Amino acid sequence: MPVSHILSQKGRSVITASPEDSIESVARLLAQNKIGAVVVLDQANAIAGIISERDIVRMVANEGAGALTRNAASAMTSSVKTCREGDTEKELMSLMTRHRIRHLPVVKDNRLVGMISIGDVVKLRIEGIEREAEEMKNYIASAG
Repeated sequence: MPVSHILSQKGRSVITASPEDSIESVARLLAQNKIGAVVVLDQANAIAGIISERDIVRMVANEGAGALTRNAASAMTSSVKTCREGDTEKELMSLMTRHRIRHLPVVKDNRLVGMISIGDVVKLRIEGIEREAEEMKNYIASAG
């Protein structure tokens, strides 16, 4: 199944931050929206980076509570892996595994159009397996 199918089910809205936002405000965004990462957009709405819960935890562990006053640009990963709407679940799983990442912004014409998490990919995979099992049961029942 392509990324476009996942986005059609979950929606295309993406929670974003700006490079100037404080780490504390990014942490609030994550908590309020019950998400694991936010995309950081620059003034031109291009992807500047991504910040995950792990990034924030590491920063606070290394620098203490004062890290919360620093800006998002200081904690974000600026080399962001992305995917496209036509990418398949297998391509997503491969990319996420190879780079040890849990979130992939979806881009179209260099613009952010969605976000895929490892949870979205796992959910899609489980649905596929359940569908295959049901089809096999129906086949076996009709062959007997």
